[in-house]
Amino acid sequence: MLSYPSAISLSSRSLHELAALLRAEHRALGGRWRRLSAGQQALLALAHLRNGDTFARLAAGFGIGLATAWRYVQQARTVLAARAEELTTAMQRISRLAYVILDGTLIPIDRVHHEAPYYSGKHRRHGVNLQVITDPLGNLVWLSPTLPGRTHDLTAARTHAIIDALTRHQVTGYADKAYQGAGGTIATPRKPHKYRRKLTPEQKWVNHAHSAIRAHGERANAMLKTWRILTKLRCCPAKATTITQAIAVLHHIEHPPPAP
Repeated sequence: MLSYPSAISLSSRSLHELAALLRAEHRALGGRWRRLSAGQQALLALAHLRNGDTFARLAAGFGIGLATAWRYVQQARTVLAARAEELTTAMQRISRLAYVILDGTLIPIDRVHHEAPYYSGKHRRHGVNLQVITDPLGNLVWLSPTLPGRTHDLTAARTHAIIDALTRHQVTGYADKAYQGAGGTIATPRKPHKYRRKLTPEQKWVNHAHSAIRAHGERANAMLKTWRILTKLRCCPAKATTITQAIAVLHHIEHPPPAP
């Protein structure tokens, strides 16, 4: 078995924060002997989430068993996901923003036995639906729990009560055409209809300005895809929320949001 050194494009802040959380978890569970220290376990989990390293590669690289590598990563994911913000908490920061950008993205997954709910006709692949809220500059503010890939973005936003929350706090949310009919404070571009006349030059200009605002939201989606584990999830879809919530916490450790 050949081994080689590899870098993780994260700051030491993420390693120290995760290691501290794992130490607290180890103390709560009891002081039994473990193959890896909390710091090594944190490094192993970050290699899996950021670089997408498989459990087999992690086991070989850290000199542990395959089942042990899997168990260590699961524990780190769970500890991180437990710190993820709910929408009601995130609204304390969102309500201070001039507006937000709401967008949906698909995280690809392996095919599963009951695969029909996870097939997205729009993307023509299997995946899970993830709703993303960003600030005007495209910085990630909040990630929703995942839903099956065939869930429409508007349905997902209503399921997570995003529209109601933004409307209640009078925060404008700029979204694409998939959210038309959302109501409240959700702003969407004008869409021509086959029974209506074509868009006027003024309406086209408004759509262009709307697109320019929403373009910043793609920055958050691009940053999410730098976590290689999200390139294609090779696990049960039920675990997708834990993974994405763990990544959201790590992202905010790397890029701390302003205090509410």
